[in-house]
Amino acid sequence: MSDTPEVTEEEVYEALEEVIDPELGLDFVSLGLVYDVEVEKDQQVYITFTLTTPACPIGPQVSEQMKEFVGDIDGVAGVHPKMIFDPPWSPEMMTEDAKFALGF
Repeated sequence: MSDTPEVTEEEVYEALEEVIDPELGLDFVSLGLVYDVEVEKDQQVYITFTLTTPACPIGPQVSEQMKEFVGDIDGVAGVHPKMIFDPPWSPEMMTEDAKFALGF
């Protein structure tokens, strides 16, 4: 039996709430920019995310922040962010709170 704690998707999503879109001032989870989180049995974390537009230049910065914040979770063995643009992001993907904050 391992002493390494089992990482949960909930913990990963909580950590991803620390990743803030610098233009909109809201976190990636609330904006609907995190499409998927998978925690493998070996505690490797795979994150599928997008940006508001393909031309947005912050992709590398976001990947590094995800690695930092999720990597701080006790038990995480590795963090693997993957940026995709299909399906494209739209404001309908935001939480109701994010829509309210941005005037949607």
